[in-house]
Amino acid sequence: MRVLGLDVGSKTIGIAVSDALKLTAQGVKTISWTEHDMSSADQELASIIAEYDIHEIVIGLPKHMNGTIGERGEFSKTYGKRLERKFQLPVHFVDERLTTVAAERALLEADVSRKKRSKVIDKMAAVIILQSFLNQHQ
Repeated sequence: MRVLGLDVGSKTIGIAVSDALKLTAQGVKTISWTEHDMSSADQELASIIAEYDIHEIVIGLPKHMNGTIGERGEFSKTYGKRLERKFQLPVHFVDERLTTVAAERALLEADVSRKKRSKVIDKMAAVIILQSFLNQHQ
């Protein structure tokens, strides 16, 4: 019974999963998708949900620094509600302010090249989003 963490962007979705005890988050992959066709990631997400025995989904909720929810945040909420209906799993939202900044900082500290950073930044952001959720629910 694991938890799936998603960092939903306009072109990619970063994917992370929890361990079975729901203590730690591990990055899985980044998938490409077309946000104008919300079903474009369904097949890959269905495979991950089955493979990892996912029972909950956590999505990063982009907020403005003043805490208000803008257009990207509303899109994430709409997408989350769609996933909830599609996969019959509860979907939770976690404030994702500064997660990409934190992921970038961690990759810089690990001396990861710019080219490699761009390939894993969304996956790292998904790890931070999911770990934040797991820490709040322990």
